[in-house]
Amino acid sequence: MQSAALATWPLRTTSWPGRALTAFVALFMVFDGVIHVVQPTPVVDAFAQLGYPIRLSLGIGLLELACTALYAVPRTAFLGALLLTAHLGGATATQLRVEAAWFPLLFPSLVGALLWGGLALRDRRVRALLLPGGA
Repeated sequence: MQSAALATWPLRTTSWPGRALTAFVALFMVFDGVIHVVQPTPVVDAFAQLGYPIRLSLGIGLLELACTALYAVPRTAFLGALLLTAHLGGATATQLRVEAAWFPLLFPSLVGALLWGGLALRDRRVRALLLPGGA
């Protein structure tokens, strides 16, 4: 019953928190994409530790920036969210592969939850998809 009520909340009630979450996630993803492109020493070290060649960093960064741009535009936000979710799933799989500690393992999932939460608060159609019984 509560999920149906959330799906029909007026736009002004949900859009500002949704925009704030979206901005937070987008800024983080832009930062992450830029450091993959620039390749400072911590990124080079992380790629070595994870067992990936550093030459992949540029492509990953550009792809991440493109997906984030799609997520930031309201008309393509759903597609961007799907693509960023796939990217974050790959990050989680990488952390599982190297048997990382709990925080690096859970962090991509937390970002994904914030990503979809922000989109759901901004878009009634996404709320209807994510919430059982949502209209």
